[in-house]
Amino acid sequence: MTDTPQRTRPLRVLAAMSGGVDSAVAAARAAEAGHDVTGVHLALSANPQSFRTGARGCCTIEDSRDARRAADVIGIPFYVWDLADRFREDVVEDFVAEYEAGRTPNPCLRCNEKIKFAALLDKALALGFDAVCTGHYAKVVVGDDGTRELHRASDMAKDQSYVLGVLDEKQLAHALFPLGDTVTTKDEIRAEAERRGLAVAKKPDSHDICFIADGDTQGFLAQRLGRAEGDIVDESGARLGTHEGAYGFTIGQRKGLRIGTPAPDGKPRYVLDISPVNNTVTVGPAAALDVTGLTAIKPRWCGAAPTGPGVYTAQLRAHGGETEVSAELTDGALHVTFTEPVRGVAPGQAIVLYDDTRVVGSATIATTRRAASAAPAV
Repeated sequence: MTDTPQRTRPLRVLAAMSGGVDSAVAAARAAEAGHDVTGVHLALSANPQSFRTGARGCCTIEDSRDARRAADVIGIPFYVWDLADRFREDVVEDFVAEYEAGRTPNPCLRCNEKIKFAALLDKALALGFDAVCTGHYAKVVVGDDGTRELHRASDMAKDQSYVLGVLDEKQLAHALFPLGDTVTTKDEIRAEAERRGLAVAKKPDSHDICFIADGDTQGFLAQRLGRAEGDIVDESGARLGTHEGAYGFTIGQRKGLRIGTPAPDGKPRYVLDISPVNNTVTVGPAAALDVTGLTAIKPRWCGAAPTGPGVYTAQLRAHGGETEVSAELTDGALHVTFTEPVRGVAPGQAIVLYDDTRVVGSATIATTRRAASAAPAV
């Protein structure tokens, strides 16, 4: 198998340029490889007048200007496409609804699925482009029969294949990740940008959730869902304190519980369960967070769906490690058992399965099976 599409015929490429250093270098590399590249910045914010705060945020006027300057230096055409309405509906409103339902979503996966490799890719193909290029660290590998596989980046420290695990084979056929086979530090990527004359070489990376520029997720949710006082209870149901909205908690959370009464053993308590029905948050010991298995729904496969039971490695967070699992797809749901218990798995998160470096696919966690006495999270 070979990496693609860098080593194939020249392509008409639409480079998604966020205004950051990774996407700028990716666009420059695509152009240098001989592809016919056009840059596009996605205007995803309904209020783009706000400027980024430190290293947070994206999609501002500042970012669009940075992207345009990078395109000018590279020598490629550049456009700004307004996808704010689609982003609000498919990413932001989904994010709020998931938290309201007591789940923990990953908006980056949803953006890749619904925006960059659905709305953007559909428009690109309609305009005659062959591929969409992004600055993600991942690799597309082409088989002798022409099938595409998604693999981890050559540099595991920068690998971003987890947030791309929602892409199917058709989308992978039109995806270009020029940074995927890079084994360098981020400082070296910045040095490359500086050599290319790209002013974004020293620009801070965006992080956290792009549409929550100040990083205050709880405040963002409270503004949209309102404050609703409820109880914080232990595993027996005893009331320990109150909260201002169950949506403001995530399973595994330790800080910010504001429980005055210490645990009988003196050890910290963690969020074990979130019940939006009665607006209750259940807390307990760390051991009660251990999960032995889970059921995940809405699977998306980066190629053919697996048949029968199999042994894989799984990743549960964008910056998490791998864990060995056995998994089987039955009746449209993915049933997973961990070889060793895993701590703090939350419904709403994505599980991404790997076969060595190959991304098999992903699914959304619906329920978990706990090793200790806490009730299964739903």
